[in-house]
Amino acid sequence: MTTSDQQPLGSPFSLTSTAEDVLAGLDLSGTTAVVTGGYSGLGLHTTRGLAAAGARVVVPARRPDLARAALADVDGCDVIPMDLSDLAGVRAAAAQIAGLCDRLDLLMAVAGVMATPERRVGPGWESQLAVNHFGHFTLACELYPLLAAAEGARVVVNSSAGHTLTDIRWHDPHFRTGYDKWLAYGQAKTANALFAVHFDALGREDGVRAFALHPGKIITGLQREMTVQEQIDRGWVDEHGNVIGAGFKTPSQGAATGLWAATSPLLGDRGGLYLEDCDVAHVSAPAAPMDDGGVRAYAVDPEAAARLWELSVAATGATPVTR
Repeated sequence: MTTSDQQPLGSPFSLTSTAEDVLAGLDLSGTTAVVTGGYSGLGLHTTRGLAAAGARVVVPARRPDLARAALADVDGCDVIPMDLSDLAGVRAAAAQIAGLCDRLDLLMAVAGVMATPERRVGPGWESQLAVNHFGHFTLACELYPLLAAAEGARVVVNSSAGHTLTDIRWHDPHFRTGYDKWLAYGQAKTANALFAVHFDALGREDGVRAFALHPGKIITGLQREMTVQEQIDRGWVDEHGNVIGAGFKTPSQGAATGLWAATSPLLGDRGGLYLEDCDVAHVSAPAAPMDDGGVRAYAVDPEAAARLWELSVAATGATPVTR
């Protein structure tokens, strides 16, 4: 993948398309998908959409009882316990998934945290990088044999326009010198984008392709660590919690780009790309406003992606995908 590949394809869908629009007429019978965070917000719409189209969906959940309740009316759905901040638990979940299926067609990394207070997990890792990137990185590496066993598997990871806040802080990725919750979020979202670039480079010969995406601006449980006043001050909601921000999507519209990434034939021979509004995003200028869309060049740079991959293998001890 090169930045010249980051060009819109002329998708028939757009920023207003819903999960139902993207999946209309598709038969996913015989398809097996894993959806992290698949029981709330965008993840719930993703799970429901895939299952309605006939896919079998496995939902690893930090709160499995809550997940089972949310998905009680969804046929063909299995819930297993998993906390992305606990890598031993991530490996246990991957082993359980391997016991449920002999191949995996889709891995949808939808779960995430945003703008959290400073927390340390594992050996002192900054928690947003650990949950959003290291947890999904480890899960994808552990599930790679199942992905390679499928025909044309896809890995889809939710990044965000928040990646424009910062490149990887190579000098201090865990904020040892002072914490900023928004820069920590931005770094984690850049990591998500770079992960897709290198995972795709390693997996394409086995037919495994990877994509990162910005789902759009949506009010979901992702904002749970923010006060209502913070959201009011940013112009997202009013004092009653009603969404008033310009350009906000519904959760179904927010899930659409991920489902398009998982199913679109336009992406059949592509990978390592950053997507938004159900199309490939353009490369944005370094100083372009976040809301103007696009992806920063540093978030799709193959050399940076390879460097982050090595850092992530060293940190997590994950079984590396090699090529």
